[in-house]
Amino acid sequence: MNTHSIHIEAPLNDEERDTLRAGMRRYIEQHVPWETYEELTIVLRDSSGQFFGVAMGDAGRGWLKVVMLWVHEDVRCNGHGEQLLNTLESEAIKRGCRNAFLDTFDYQAKPFYEKRGYKVFGTLEDYPAGHSRYYMRKQLATQHSPRLNLGAR
Repeated sequence: MNTHSIHIEAPLNDEERDTLRAGMRRYIEQHVPWETYEELTIVLRDSSGQFFGVAMGDAGRGWLKVVMLWVHEDVRCNGHGEQLLNTLESEAIKRGCRNAFLDTFDYQAKPFYEKRGYKVFGTLEDYPAGHSRYYMRKQLATQHSPRLNLGAR
């Protein structure tokens, strides 16, 4: 008889991670088609090529996950964050995304995202202690796609 036991261990090695990923993929494919996600990276540089900001995301299954948006302190409040986010969203739409989601904290960029159409759909209070983490989403297709003129009915 084989018995199983639970252990606290160091992180998994590469072979164990591959086994885990293959098992998760087999399970997922029983429910929905497998889809890989495309990483999107939009970078802000000056004329000399120096790095001043980035918008990063993952596009897949019709959704953009905004992973990170950052602008260097020296050039903030000049519209660069909005330009980076707009470009990230536009590229995601080209890759079939209709919606976007992200998370941010109360001490970060919640008002910035709200001004750009993101709405809170969940809040994790006291994370970290004394603060809140907000989960936000936005419908992309109606924000950036031209309206269709369907004519009179």
